[in-house]
Amino acid sequence: MDFRTISPQTTEELLEAIKQNQGKHFRFGAGYTDLIPELEMQMENGLIVINLAKLKDSNFTSIFLSEDGIRIGALTTMTDVLSNKHLQKFPVLIEAVESFASVQIRSVATVGGNLCTASPAGDVSCALVALGAVSEILIANGQIRTVPLTEFFTGVKTTVLKKNELLRSVLIPHQKSAERILSGFIKIGNRNSMEIALASLAYHITTDKNGIITSAGTAVGSVAETIRYTESACEFLLGKNMDQLSEEDKETFADNVLKYANPISDIRASAWYRHQVLWNISKSIL
Repeated sequence: MDFRTISPQTTEELLEAIKQNQGKHFRFGAGYTDLIPELEMQMENGLIVINLAKLKDSNFTSIFLSEDGIRIGALTTMTDVLSNKHLQKFPVLIEAVESFASVQIRSVATVGGNLCTASPAGDVSCALVALGAVSEILIANGQIRTVPLTEFFTGVKTTVLKKNELLRSVLIPHQKSAERILSGFIKIGNRNSMEIALASLAYHITTDKNGIITSAGTAVGSVAETIRYTESACEFLLGKNMDQLSEEDKETFADNVLKYANPISDIRASAWYRHQVLWNISKSIL
């Protein structure tokens, strides 16, 4: 491979590197689990890689509580997520990470990389969308702008990020207090991990002491051009008693989830199969 690398160690150096290369062709590298295979398939002439691996900034590298919620730095690895005590209360995220690739890859693959790759099949991206997470974007002038992850993905492998921006962190807002949590990640594929999902469903639903659903977040992957937050399905559940849902309620919920699916047929599965599987797993969680 033939490319030039810049390795900033401070945020100031990083911002300067972004400014200095605005007129050139550059990409960011962190865990390199996606970038290296891409470059092996098609080398980009004159490419400059801004290497983030040596960056020393806790906003990028740490997971910590704040007044707004739990912040996950973009350079946090999947292994870091699994070992963090604050994130254990989100089974949807933990299960998504556990379904992600191999143990070895999880130790270098980053949360920011999974988000910025913008794959419609992104496991961790799907979980974070279900949790109502917000992206925190660093601009070359040092300012931060925030974009809900529901608006972060604009198409297959495209995001709202501009050339003078990069993802610094993602915020999971504080959740409402709950008596019970129904939370998980279902991935349908040929194998449990090391496999791109044929269809996936991330869900995080909470109830009060009477079983009334007080919050609901669900998202789907691999069934549209982007990860989709299934808003009408979530709204349908609010106010209902989790323990008194009828078969009709469960089927209506699944029907609402399917409104956000527009799957394709490819070598791995047909559009019909993806539709049917998604409906079945959506109904099954309730």
